[in-house]
Amino acid sequence: MAAPLNIAFFASSLVSAYWNGAATYYRGMVRALSRLGHRITFYEPDAYERQAHRDIEDPDWAKVVVYPATEDGVFRSLEAARGSDLIIKASGVGVFDELLEREALRLKCVGTQVIFWDVDAPATLERIGGDVNDPLRALIPRYDLVLTYGGGDPIVAAYRRFGARGCIPIYNALDPDTHYPVPPEARFKADLSFLGNRLPDRERRVDAFFLSVARKLPSRSFLLAGSGWEDKDRPGNVRYLGHLGTGDHNAFNCSSRAVLNVSRDGMARNGFSPATRVFEAAGAGACMITDRWDGIEEFFEPQREICVAQSGDEVVEVLERLTPSVAAAMGTRALARVRAHHTYAHRARQFQEIFAAGPTDHGYIGGAP
Repeated sequence: MAAPLNIAFFASSLVSAYWNGAATYYRGMVRALSRLGHRITFYEPDAYERQAHRDIEDPDWAKVVVYPATEDGVFRSLEAARGSDLIIKASGVGVFDELLEREALRLKCVGTQVIFWDVDAPATLERIGGDVNDPLRALIPRYDLVLTYGGGDPIVAAYRRFGARGCIPIYNALDPDTHYPVPPEARFKADLSFLGNRLPDRERRVDAFFLSVARKLPSRSFLLAGSGWEDKDRPGNVRYLGHLGTGDHNAFNCSSRAVLNVSRDGMARNGFSPATRVFEAAGAGACMITDRWDGIEEFFEPQREICVAQSGDEVVEVLERLTPSVAAAMGTRALARVRAHHTYAHRARQFQEIFAAGPTDHGYIGGAP
């Protein structure tokens, strides 16, 4: 076994999923790495009211440091991280990202690697590709490695073009400790449910794959959850729940005939980008319907473990033929698949293999796990 690492992780939040879609990913990865013996200190800013909307207490599998969302708070946290074996700067911290990306690299020394972990690579690459003066462009070659939580060859090739020493996807996965089958609850009963925050690069696809379907099936019931949809025009057969805490996700996934996954534009365009909620729903044994994207067959067998649709009309067709028994059987198969191949324990072992040999010129480990 590789020697345990002292890891300093700078990211949005581990203890709050409020406007923080990467929380499940961070929790799954950090918990699994801790079980392999690695010691993680997770640095997160006190920003966006996340601390007021915590959905977990400080865990025993990581040390959480909440720092003031100020320049001084950033510098104090960086100084505390000095001497770690591995320093991770994640994308989308939300405050002082440019400062963190620049100053974290100053902590590189013999025995300390600094990596950039991109949890929204399509957006990052589009941003730096459109602005030659974006500060991150010049910094990418200085990081020891870039990790992403999605994207296949197009993402890896793009980071290589910007000078990355290496780029390796570590995909989303299931944490069986937090997402598992539970009894259904009447408050979440529906023919089709969708959970996701309202974001500009997702809204058009939600209109096409969810709201248009509800309008075409007025006798069916639909359930929408997530932040930001309050003023969205919705048909009468769509109930809106607002922000849904992670503690309710299992019941939400287990109570509908089917759960919908809608990719963000960039994720769909680049492919090989299964959302966290795909694995959450599969872990609960839910029947899933997803929009089509390249690489899905590397994670689930289409039409056997997951229903794949290319349009809202195809979602309508799936719902019209989806019986309770067929839905249950599909959910059972999806659950077996993710537990066997796509847990955060699998991803943590991949992470450990990457760093087991110490500092190297990392290459791309291709293909889905």
